[in-house]
Amino acid sequence: MRKRIAALLVAALLVTSAATALAAPAPTVDGPTDPAELESFLDPIFAQQMEELAIPGAVFVLVKDGQILFAKGYGLADVEKGTPVVPDRTLFAVGSVTKLFTATAVMQLVERGSLDLQADVNQYLSDSFQIPATYPAPITTAHLLTHTAGFDERVIGMAARTAEGVEPLGEYLARELPPRVRPPGEEYQYSNHGMALAGYLVERLSGRSYSDYITEEILKPLGMTRSTLGVPPDLALEMVPVNGYVGNPPRRQPDWYLQVAPAGNLKATATDMAAFMIAHLQNGEYQGRRILQAETAALMHRQQFSPHPSMPGIAYGFMEDFRNGHRVIGHGGETMGVSSLLTLVPEQNWGFFVAYNSPAGGEARDALSRALLDRYAPGSNQPPAQAEPGRFPPDLQRFAGAYRVNRYERGSLAKLAALLAVIPVVDNGDGTLTLQTPPSMMPPARLIQTGPLSFTFADGSGQVAFREDAQGRITRLFLPMGAFTAERLAWYERPAWQLGLVGAMLGLTLSACLLWPVGALVRRLRHRALLPPQVRTARWLAGLVSGLILLFLVVLLLSLAAGGQFIMFGIPVWLKWLLCLPLLAALLTAPLLWASVRAWRASGWSLLGKLHLALVTAAAVLFIPVACYWNLLGFHY
Repeated sequence: MRKRIAALLVAALLVTSAATALAAPAPTVDGPTDPAELESFLDPIFAQQMEELAIPGAVFVLVKDGQILFAKGYGLADVEKGTPVVPDRTLFAVGSVTKLFTATAVMQLVERGSLDLQADVNQYLSDSFQIPATYPAPITTAHLLTHTAGFDERVIGMAARTAEGVEPLGEYLARELPPRVRPPGEEYQYSNHGMALAGYLVERLSGRSYSDYITEEILKPLGMTRSTLGVPPDLALEMVPVNGYVGNPPRRQPDWYLQVAPAGNLKATATDMAAFMIAHLQNGEYQGRRILQAETAALMHRQQFSPHPSMPGIAYGFMEDFRNGHRVIGHGGETMGVSSLLTLVPEQNWGFFVAYNSPAGGEARDALSRALLDRYAPGSNQPPAQAEPGRFPPDLQRFAGAYRVNRYERGSLAKLAALLAVIPVVDNGDGTLTLQTPPSMMPPARLIQTGPLSFTFADGSGQVAFREDAQGRITRLFLPMGAFTAERLAWYERPAWQLGLVGAMLGLTLSACLLWPVGALVRRLRHRALLPPQVRTARWLAGLVSGLILLFLVVLLLSLAAGGQFIMFGIPVWLKWLLCLPLLAALLTAPLLWASVRAWRASGWSLLGKLHLALVTAAAVLFIPVACYWNLLGFHY
């Protein structure tokens, strides 16, 4: 689960974050111009990254002024066969970069008059299925392309282990489209299923499958002949596997197939991706052929939603960011052990695509992008001045607390993944804050207040903003990566409290399962009098409930520690049986309470024993609301 959530988080990031600062001297102001100079800059970066992060292979391509300036493969595409990465032959699964192709297809339908971005999506679904009217405002295609439709996250069952297991897109969405959790247009929340629904509109309105449409209307016009949404046999014979590696030594990731193909199913070579980048940098035109009219491309690239006036936002499909004063747009991808990133710098007419055949590439790609932009799109990141005394309210404690990235599955046991997406904000006591994001997102940052609800990084490299409710309570944190949003947690939702509670439960249930049987055996061996029957009954019940809770928590924690990615293919039978244990424990808690009260009133045993039983019973009772909060009490999947 930890690896899966790191992947779900990194897929939404753009080029602002870097785990490692790679310094670069002698920057230029017009983008890269010399292939040899660029190669001498990139080679040591890739060598260092691949060695330190155990990445077998990578590919890079940079386009400038309508042509490929530089393309190169690094390392191995197939470790077992020793096959090198070749920019125009090696296929990489580009993951969520596929969403840019889906958004482009939607915009083609818009300019042809087949689709209205502001119309209710339900009118295009007609007899297929309908999105429930959870809120008065309808969901539009514009909401789908900007991830503001208000859908919950959905991870369980979104992939299949075999190609035969992939359902028709419409049938899958009709059954598995996540529920709506907020009104549309209110808040950004990255959604694979929302983009898949946009891809399904392409199917409905074009009368062709999503794969056929993308191939005929985008890939072929751009000459992307080696790229595919499948992997036809003729291509598979001459190209290495597209999935990546994990671990050190590297182990090949098994094949799997997305049910939500428009959200992440494209496999492409680096030079094919160059054609797509050139087309978008030239407002839809590539070598005399157009995939979009200039005005449509301009609309697609324009910011369409931002959570705060001072923050970057999102265009139609493209994530937006500002680096060194330059606007950049693009998208990252994580799938099948491959990490990728496409970035465009429109004002300088250049962009790049990079992919690594390892999940560790998520860290590497962000560091590389920061180094490239600092070198070839430099600017002046002036550190902000400390706020003047009295300019803003002096109490920064109102901003301090724990915030959770709003992309998590609220209605199923996959909500547990939210434990790994918490961002602490600390009041330093000197008029500054410290932002502590997960390591996969960005290093800790010191924040200086520059507005009533806005702060700037101490090094001037970015901004964050907060939102308050009508009572002046801080409710949201907006991060400098697209329109990334985190919601403030109540005290009982914080990981430290939740994990501490679970730890206490484990300790108490373990004590009941170990100490009571041992104590009973000792009494028998020493021929001591048995405890009163009420006490024995209460202990047997408490031991049974404790055993059920202990077994459930231990097996669940071990499965999560092993990765937890299996839930992408649905809930396995063993987990369904495991989920019976907390339900049974909860049902037995009522008689346990009754038995514990009777045992407490019984004479003939110690106060220490009574307190121990009371604590074990309290742990069993407390387990119920905790299990309910994490969707573990019942079959929530």
